[in-house]
Amino acid sequence: MSDRNVRNAGFTPSGITGGSLASSLMSQEARASGGGVPSGGPTSTLQEMGARGTTHSSGYTSSGISGGSRASDTMSKEATAHGGGVPRGGTTSTVQSIAMGGKGGRR
Repeated sequence: MSDRNVRNAGFTPSGITGGSLASSLMSQEARASGGGVPSGGPTSTLQEMGARGTTHSSGYTSSGISGGSRASDTMSKEATAHGGGVPRGGTTSTVQSIAMGGKGGRR
């Protein structure tokens, strides 16, 4: 189900779908970053997963983040960088939300 949610949001094997949640997220992230979408951010992470269909193998599941996974590593790094909490709108919260069928963490 998580892979389908990511694709439904507009992250597909052929790229980001115009007018989708994915294109909105990409636009917001590019504006916040001064014009580019950073590697490792929500847009690039979700697009990689949408292209490959790898949300579950990355650890973002409908039951939450799997221990010992890429997702748990990302979450740990974000929490450490932000004094112990995972920021709303960060990679972990946005990817997990969309993988579960949500709209992601808005900045």
